[in-house]
Amino acid sequence: METEHYWNDRIMEVVEKLRKSHPELVKYIDEMPITIPDERDPHISIRVLKEFYESLINLEKTAEVDSATHIH
Repeated sequence: METEHYWNDRIMEVVEKLRKSHPELVKYIDEMPITIPDERDPHISIRVLKEFYESLINLEKTAEVDSATHIH
């Protein structure tokens, strides 16, 4: 079952992975907007966390593509 705890754990996993593999993205991660969860409606909180997670995944995919297309 997808709970706030579940999505928070997934978010932290991706953030830590990005911090290690793409430290140049830390400033973007720190600036990414996330809405404060709505305690009155947990479904909204879960949706917001899921959307934030998906944004991080998209950032990760973009960074991987950029890294693969640049010669180091």
